[in-house]
Amino acid sequence: MKFNYQIIIEYLGTNFVGWQIQKNGVSIQSLVEKALTKTLKSKIKINGSGRTDAGVHALGQSANFFHKNEISNTFKFLSTVNYFLKKYSISIIDLRRKKLNFHARHSAKKRVYEYLILNRISKLTIDKERAWLVNKSLNIKKMKKAIHHFKGKHNFSAFRASSCTAKSPIKTINKVSIKKLKEKIFIKFESKSFLQKQVRSMVGCLKYVGENKWQPKKIKNIINSKKRKNCAPPAPPEGLYLKEIFY
Repeated sequence: MKFNYQIIIEYLGTNFVGWQIQKNGVSIQSLVEKALTKTLKSKIKINGSGRTDAGVHALGQSANFFHKNEISNTFKFLSTVNYFLKKYSISIIDLRRKKLNFHARHSAKKRVYEYLILNRISKLTIDKERAWLVNKSLNIKKMKKAIHHFKGKHNFSAFRASSCTAKSPIKTINKVSIKKLKEKIFIKFESKSFLQKQVRSMVGCLKYVGENKWQPKKIKNIINSKKRKNCAPPAPPEGLYLKEIFY
């Protein structure tokens, strides 16, 4: 008999090569697998809900794994696995037993990403490597107009990385929002899935609109062009958070 478990993972991506196991450095996936293997005393492989790039953070990354034994004591499990992760900016914050056909990536219905901009002159201290510092004052009204052009089903070829392996550039964005609280600007996107660097590329374009380099309607023109060269430079990874996965 085997059991299928989902874990919710929180991490700061600053010192990692990203979520996925890679040869060129330390990944979050590799450290979580090692901690689970030590905790459960058997080789564990996990399926993540999706990749996050180097420097990107997560408040609610999701993964699943199979284990031959039932995990009856959640408190003991979380205490032990987080003990093995204590040297790193990674925490397993929840454990949930799932049906055998549950898959963290394939079963996901919606992913929520949030981007944090600090719009001020002074350098970052508390939010260093956790937000994008933009010195020039941003026009929030224009950014709010512009973001709605991303909503709906579009060909997002202009916003995908050249290394993106997605089969189709067509994605549907269900919800968008921009909120400003004092000097912090929160930009949120909800979709079933995203292309590599899509969110950061969209945020980069919104910054150009906020700086009055572009008018809001230019976003529509960039989407229709389907050409990467028309997109603004992507926002840096440190402001991006994988907030939540819905199933």
